[in-house]
Amino acid sequence: MSADIYKKVRANPKFAELEGKRSRFALLLTAIVMVSYYGMMMIVAFAPDFMRTPISAGSTLTIGVPIGAVIIIGSWLLTGWFVSRSNGEFDAINNEIVKEATK
Repeated sequence: MSADIYKKVRANPKFAELEGKRSRFALLLTAIVMVSYYGMMMIVAFAPDFMRTPISAGSTLTIGVPIGAVIIIGSWLLTGWFVSRSNGEFDAINNEIVKEATK
């Protein structure tokens, strides 16, 4: 990419909008994942009896297993949400910026 195009892209107000939207969204999703993972680790460390409570009487499956599964599956879903939004909204703004810069 030439320096002229680079300057045009950086000067475009849509670039700042894209950068801000993408960063805020990524930070939000990162915070959700980090709070859920570290929240579970805090429960394991400070309230282990809660995590080893059986789901039902006589069951060997503890409440920690579905909680862990929800966290893992939730992380996958959040990743899918990020990819979907990136391929839709963020790519559309990016394409507009590139089109305007190459005029």
